[in-house]
Amino acid sequence: MSFSLRKYLKFRYLALLFLATSVVVTVGVGLYALYLDGKVRDQFEGRRFALPARVYARPLELFVGVPLSAEEFAKELQRLGYQQPLRSSEPGYYLRHDNEFEVVTRPFVFWDGAQPSLTLHLSFGAAGLEALTNSADGTPVTLTRLDPEYIGGIYPAHNEDRVLVKLDEVPADLVNGLIAVEDRKFYTHAGVDPRGIVRALVSTLSGGPRQGGSTLTQQLVKNFFLTPERTLKRKFNEALMALLLDYHYEKNEILETYINEIYLGQDKNRAIHGFGLAAQFYFGKPLKELSLAQSAMLVGIVKGPKVYDPHKHPERTKERRNLALSLMRDQKFITEEQFLKAKIEPLGVIAKTAMGTTRYPAFFDLVRKQLLRDYQEADLRSEGLQIFTTLDPRTQAAAENALVTRLTQDKSVAKDGALLEGAVVVTDSQNGEIQAMVGGRDPSYPGFNRALDSRRSIGSLMKPAVYLAALSEPSRYTLITPMDDSPLTWREPGRPAWSPKNYDKANHGEVALRTALANSYNIPTARIGLDLGVEKVVATASSLLGTEEPIPPYASSVLGAVPLSPLEVTQMYQTIASGGFRVPLRAIREVLTADGIPLQRYPLSVEQVADAESIYLLTTAMQGVVREGTAKGLVKYVPAEINVAGKTGTTDDSRDAWFAGFTGDRVAVVWVGYDDNRPTRFTGGSGAMPIWGQLMAQLNPEPLEPPLPDNVEKIWIDAATGSRGDLACPEAVELPFIKGSAPTEVSPCVAEVMPVESLFPGL
Repeated sequence: MSFSLRKYLKFRYLALLFLATSVVVTVGVGLYALYLDGKVRDQFEGRRFALPARVYARPLELFVGVPLSAEEFAKELQRLGYQQPLRSSEPGYYLRHDNEFEVVTRPFVFWDGAQPSLTLHLSFGAAGLEALTNSADGTPVTLTRLDPEYIGGIYPAHNEDRVLVKLDEVPADLVNGLIAVEDRKFYTHAGVDPRGIVRALVSTLSGGPRQGGSTLTQQLVKNFFLTPERTLKRKFNEALMALLLDYHYEKNEILETYINEIYLGQDKNRAIHGFGLAAQFYFGKPLKELSLAQSAMLVGIVKGPKVYDPHKHPERTKERRNLALSLMRDQKFITEEQFLKAKIEPLGVIAKTAMGTTRYPAFFDLVRKQLLRDYQEADLRSEGLQIFTTLDPRTQAAAENALVTRLTQDKSVAKDGALLEGAVVVTDSQNGEIQAMVGGRDPSYPGFNRALDSRRSIGSLMKPAVYLAALSEPSRYTLITPMDDSPLTWREPGRPAWSPKNYDKANHGEVALRTALANSYNIPTARIGLDLGVEKVVATASSLLGTEEPIPPYASSVLGAVPLSPLEVTQMYQTIASGGFRVPLRAIREVLTADGIPLQRYPLSVEQVADAESIYLLTTAMQGVVREGTAKGLVKYVPAEINVAGKTGTTDDSRDAWFAGFTGDRVAVVWVGYDDNRPTRFTGGSGAMPIWGQLMAQLNPEPLEPPLPDNVEKIWIDAATGSRGDLACPEAVELPFIKGSAPTEVSPCVAEVMPVESLFPGL
C-alpha cells in the first residue's frame, strides 16, 4: 500500500472518529440539556419559597387609662424600631416632648383585620395614658394597637429567612442599581454574558484569581439550583441552566425571583435572604420606603454581605454604596444632583442587637411545643404561618433583668466553676397567658430550658395543696385550727420510718393552721396530710396541676418530694390565683396563613377544680406568708398594700430555692439552683424571693383583692385564744370563715371595758 493511500485512510479514519465523537458529544450535550431543561422548569415553576413561620409578641393595646408610663411607652417604641425625629406621615417615626408623644404607627394585619397607619397624639400622666387622639382631626381614639414585636421564626433548612415582595413593590432605584452594578445587559442578553464567561474561564485555567462574570440569571441559578463550589463543571451547568431559564421565562419574573432569593446578610444563626427582609433588617422599614442611598447600599452588599456588613464595616460599606451610586449616575439612572445628595447621606442602618432565630429561646421552645400539637413540622418551616403569641416584651425584660442581676450580685460561681442557675415564668393571673419565660442565667442562650424541662423537687411549694385539701373540710379545719408541732415519726409497711423536721430544727408546740403555713412548718403540715390521707392531698395537687402524670402517693410527697418544672408549678399556682378555676397555660393566641387568613383560634379552656370558699381562705393564708411569715422580706421590693399571696420553697440541703406568688394581675414562679443538684447557700426566701420581688418592682403590679364568696364571712378573732374577738383585743385579727365554721366562744378581752383614755388619747 502506497504512503499516500495510508495517509488518506488515516485521515479518513480520524475524520470519521471526529465526526462520531462530535455526534456523541452533541447528542450527549443535547440529552443533558433536555435533562437540565426538565429540572429547571419543574423546580422553577413548582418551587415555592420555603417561608418560615413568623412569630410575634402580643401587640401593645393603647386606650385611655392603660397603666403605662411615658418612659415605658418610649421603651416599647424603641423595641419596635420606631425612630426619631418625626418625618411627616412616614410610619415608624415619633416625636416626644416630656410626657407627650406624636406617633405614626405602622400598618399591620392582625387576626381580626387590617389596621391602617395612624398618626396619634398621646399624653401620659401619673396613672397612665390620659389622652389618645387622632392627630389628623383631633378625634378621640377609643382603642388601637401598635404593630407587635417580631420575636423569631421557625425556619426551613439553613435557617433561611425572607419577606416576599412583588416586583411592583420594589423601588425603581433598587432595580436600576442592580442593573448598573451587577448586570447592565440583563434585559438584552440570553441569560449569559459570553464575554464575562470567557474572562472567568481564562482566569481560572491560567491559575489567576477567581473572577465573577455571572449575570443576574446565573447568580439566581447558582443560589436556586446549585452548590456554591467553584468548579468548571458547576460553571458549565450554571451557564447552560441560565440559558434555559432565560428561554422559558420573562425577564421580570427572573428578576423578581432573584430579588427574593439573594443572600444579603447574617443575624447570628439566621440567614437574611431577599431585599424585602434586608430592608427591615438594616433599616427597620418596608422595602418600598427605602431612599436612593439605602437602595444603593443594599445593592452594594450583594457582592459580599460579610465583607460589606454595615454594622461591622461601615466605612467599607459606605465606599461600596457610593460606587453603586456612581455607576447608576454613569449609566444615566440618576442625575448628578441625586448622586451628590445621596453620596453624603449617612448609612442610616438601625442599631440592632443580633437576634438569630429568636432572642427569647425559652419562650420559643414552649411556642413550638404547643404548635406541634396542631401542625406538622414541615408546615411550620415552609408555609409562612403568622403566629401571635402571649409574650409581653416589657414583662420579659423585667424577668430577665431580675434574674441576671440577682445571680450576678450573688457571685454565684462555685470553686470548680459551676454556675448557679435560675428560671422564671410569669403569667396573667386570670387567663393563663404566659407573659414571660426565662430558661437560665443567659436568657438569650438557646440551650437547656430550665423553665420548661428541668424537673426539681418543689419542697414547701407543695404545702398550699395540703392546706387547700384541709380547708375544703370546714367542719375539721379552719385558719385557726390548732396544730400539733411536736416531733412526729410515721411508719408504713415496707418503707423506712419517716420523721420530718422543721427547717429551723425546732418545735413550736401548738400553732394555728395559718401560722403553720405562714412559717412553713413541716411537722404540722405532715400531720394534716396524714390525717386527710396522702391520696387526697395528691389528688388536690393533681387537680391544680391538671397533669396526667400521677404524683407518687408517699408521705414525703406531702412535704414536696415531688419533681416539677417551673412551668408546672406556675400552672398549680395559676389555678389558685384564678379562684380555683384551672386555665391551661398558653403561649399562643392566634394563627394566620401567610395571606392573613385566620387559621386557628386558641380560646380559653376553663375548668373549676376547687371551690371558691376554700381557695379564698387559702389565699388569705398565703397573704399571711408574705405579711408575717417566711416571705415577709418581700416588702423591701413590693409595697405591703399590694397584698401579695406567695410561698417560699426550700428542698433538703438547700438544693432548690423557690418562690411562687401572685398579685392582682400576675402569677410568677422563680427557681434557683445548680444543674447538678448540689447544695446551694440559699433558701427560697434568700435566693428566689428577691428575684421575684425585683421582677414585680419593675411592673407596677395591681393589688390582690379577691372578691368575698357568698358563703364566706369575716370574723374578728383573738389570736391569743382562738376565740371571737374585736378591736379591743390586743391580738385581734380579722379572718375569713366558711359560714358555720367560725368559733362560737367569745374571748375574755371582748368583755373588757376599754378605758376612755384609750379611746380619746388627747383627754
